[in-house]
Amino acid sequence: MSQNDKHRITVDIHNKTYTIIGTESENHVRLVASLVDQKMKEIYNVNNQLDTTRLAVLTAVNTMNDYLKLKEDYATLLGSVKKKEDK
Repeated sequence: MSQNDKHRITVDIHNKTYTIIGTESENHVRLVASLVDQKMKEIYNVNNQLDTTRLAVLTAVNTMNDYLKLKEDYATLLGSVKKKEDK
């Protein structure tokens, strides 16, 4: 991956501006940033006493939890498909 392949995209997350540098498309980066912002707002609305660091950690924990559940569901679906194919 060369420096020329990378994009620099500025996004706002939880009222702060971040510059994301990577190879993903601008639309993808903006979508990810929007989802992170949305999740942070969700958690902050439940507990607005959280400082940014705790809010970010809780957002990461919640997001990883969602990811692991989806990964498990995906593995279960793949197992079901394989069973049907083997019949």
